[in-house]
Amino acid sequence: MKVLVIGGAGYIGSHVVKELMQKGHTVTVFDNLSSGLRENLFPENEFIYGNILIQDDIDSAFARGFDAFVHLAAFKAAGESMLKPEKYSVNNITGTLNIMNSAVKHNCLKMVFSSSAAVFGEPQYLPIDEKHPKNPENYYGFTKLKIEEFMGWYEKIRGLKFAALRYFNAAGYDVDGFPCGLEQNPANLLPVIMETACGMREKMKVFGNDYDTRDGTCIRDYVHVTDLAVAHVLALEYITKNNESITVNLGSEKGVTVKEMLDTARKLTGKEIPADFVERRAGDPATLVATSAYAREKLGWVPKHSDVETLLKSTWDAYLKNGKLKK
Repeated sequence: MKVLVIGGAGYIGSHVVKELMQKGHTVTVFDNLSSGLRENLFPENEFIYGNILIQDDIDSAFARGFDAFVHLAAFKAAGESMLKPEKYSVNNITGTLNIMNSAVKHNCLKMVFSSSAAVFGEPQYLPIDEKHPKNPENYYGFTKLKIEEFMGWYEKIRGLKFAALRYFNAAGYDVDGFPCGLEQNPANLLPVIMETACGMREKMKVFGNDYDTRDGTCIRDYVHVTDLAVAHVLALEYITKNNESITVNLGSEKGVTVKEMLDTARKLTGKEIPADFVERRAGDPATLVATSAYAREKLGWVPKHSDVETLLKSTWDAYLKNGKLKK
């Protein structure tokens, strides 16, 4: 299939591109490189420099003719979304509608969308399944939920078939070493740990150590980026074969505490990784863990790289490869 990957130079997008290529698909990357990196591009793929907020850009891309597209071009910092909702409205909502309007105009009616566990908000029960109530606690999660609703309407009216993939905590890097371009200004736990281990940060903060968990720190469900990439390809195959849309949760189903991740990182890197315990952050639940039973049943998806050691080692290797370790 000819697949357009929007945001394909980014962290998750570049891993999705690699997996699509390995399965024999012809991939074109569309990206404005605001957070994506040229070093994440594969030379055998066509690259279109463009902006999803410019209708002519995305329209001319779809005019080249594609069988399907993957959308990974949303902003994703939950905290920032509460400070700059306008930015997230314009990029995530307006940008996605631009993409979908061009797609249906050019009869590209298979869409894989990177949604998020942020659509759920505070867990009402654990593990979180697809039927869990949707009550986002940040504006980022709200934009993802609205996009899921837009896709549902476009399916009814325009025949768009979609896969909405609700990631839990994406982490790790390709175990073969490419792509390995580092995220810019990361806010997630593993990159923050690695930046501290490398000496890029003097110390890191652990938000809260008095939660009702086994060691007092938050428990999260981390899923390796390569496992996520595999899920995108399986989801595309599913909607192509069955001609029906699907929404699934993607997590490892294993909860890891912040302290466990930090202690394992200290052993793996041999670095002290100074960390201060500070007050809890508002809106941080004690535990977030998925069930991916539906993804297993429908897609045959089983994460193979989402153990703590692989998550940390692949991330550490990427930081070393990028020369971030300060002497």
